[in-house]
This record gives sequence, structure tokens and C-alpha cells, in this order.
Amino acid sequence: MTQTEAILEDSQGRPGKLMTWIVAARSWTLTVSSGAVLVGTAAAVYHGHFSPVRFVLALIGAVAIQAGTNLVNDYSDFVSGVDSFDVLAVENFGPSLAIQRRFLRPEQVWAGGVAAFALGSAIGLWLAYRCGWPVLAIGVPSVAAGYFYTGAPLALGYLALGDLLSFLFLGPAIVLGAYYVTALKFSAAAVWVSLSMGFLGSGILQVNNLRDIASDSTHGKRTLATILGRRGAFWELACFNAAAYGAVLAGVVTRTVPVTGLVVLATLPHALKVHRLCRASEGAALHPAINLEAQLHLEFAVLLTVSFLAAKALGV
Repeated sequence: MTQTEAILEDSQGRPGKLMTWIVAARSWTLTVSSGAVLVGTAAAVYHGHFSPVRFVLALIGAVAIQAGTNLVNDYSDFVSGVDSFDVLAVENFGPSLAIQRRFLRPEQVWAGGVAAFALGSAIGLWLAYRCGWPVLAIGVPSVAAGYFYTGAPLALGYLALGDLLSFLFLGPAIVLGAYYVTALKFSAAAVWVSLSMGFLGSGILQVNNLRDIASDSTHGKRTLATILGRRGAFWELACFNAAAYGAVLAGVVTRTVPVTGLVVLATLPHALKVHRLCRASEGAALHPAINLEAQLHLEFAVLLTVSFLAAKALGV
């Protein structure tokens, strides 16, 4: 049974209303935004700052914006023909399949995305009121990038900008935003680890695009993978993952990230496994690699979070 099938299955083979929306929002991907919030907050705790209320609100807000992005993305890819009903014929990590399985109408998925963006925006406005204008400077572009990633009329993800947007808004925007609403300032440590989270977030998208080179080219969806080709896209992924480790190492060398951050090196075998799969496989055979890259992101985020908290406790 695939990951998607496991989520969808219930006693009647169809989810209830709540589970339908959990599936439609691609809940299994939301560890990307929540992991980045944990990293940013842990960095703030390391520097002696913490606010439980602002942490919870930052977490909900970031997850809501990513959920909105997922919903609008699935709607836009469906109406544009990129993810049609044919996607049901293959296991697919990307789309939620809520539209294709007729659990929700396309317009319902779009409305759900707008509602998620509204929730994230409302939280952002409250945090901006309490914490200052930098929250707006981060939040407004985040919502806009999330909606127009595949939403009309810009559809930025179809213009080979997906890698850049994923890097910026799954890394620096979330990590620095979470740090700022906690500490009310920024720090070099938060910058270094935000780069790591950004590179790994882009890595997940890159494996997805590496798998979809053929179908994206057929539907006129331009990604860096379709432009660079399979070999170039593989090396781009390798550079993203290497840069994630490099950013932490740079932070440790400059003594802005605690030495405990080196614990992320424990995930290197996992990263190498992703690279071996991507080198040896293509098309649908890359589904496991997407899951593994997402797990790598989560492991990296958890270890970074623990490293900051441990350094604070140990006085390192």
C-alpha cells in the first residue's frame, strides 16, 4: 500500500470530511514548514529568548501558508492539465489526489487554499502588530509566492522559478521569521541554519522535478530540471544537499552556530542513499527518493533543533 493509499483508506474506502481536507492539504509534507519553525525557534532559545504563544502562532501560520500553497498548487495543476485524472494510474508523492479521486471539487480545493492563506495572513498580522514590520516584510511575499507559485496569472513555478522560491520561502523566510517573532531581532546563527533548511526544501522539489521531467516537458511546465536535463538536475540536487551541510559547517567555523550543530553529519548516509537512487532511477522509480529526501529534511531539522537546545543546556 502506498503512502497516499494508507492515508485515504477507511472502512468504506473513502475518508470523512476532516480526513479529506487533511489529505487535500498534503499533511505528510507539512513537516517542511513545521521543521523550519522548530529550527528558528530553537536558535532563539539558544540565545536566551522564548515565547510559547508566539512560537505556537508562528507554527500554525507557517503550516497554514504551506497548506494553502499545496491546495492552490493541486488546483492549478489540475485545471492546467499537468495533473489530470491520469495521475491515478501511478503512485505519486506530489498531488493529494483529492480532486482526481473526486473527494473534492476543484473549486473547493481552491477555496480551501484561500482559507488557509487567510488564516496564515491573520496570524501574521497579529504577529506584526506585536513584533513589528519585519513580520510583514517576510509574510506578505511568502503568501504571494505561495499563491502565485502555480496560481494564475503568474504561475511562477512553471517559469523555472520553483527552486528559488522553495529555497527562499521554505528556508530563510520561515526560519528567520520564527527567530524574529521570538527574539525580536535576527542573528547570524539563524541565517546559517535558514540556508540549510532552504537548500533541503529545494532538494525535495528538485527530486520531484527530476522524476517529472518527461511529463512536465509534455505539458509545457518549465523547471530547472527540464532545462538542465536529467544529468544537470541530478548535480543540482547534489549541490543543494551539500550546501545544506556546508551552511552548518560555516556557522560552526565562524562560531555563530554551536559545535553541537555538527550532529547533522549523522544524516550523511541518508543523503548519499538519496543520491544513489536518483543516479540509478528515473520516472516513477524515483517515488522512494522523494520520500527519502523529505525524511532527510525532517531529520536535519530535528537534529538542528536538538543541537541548539543541547548547547543551551550545556552552556556550549
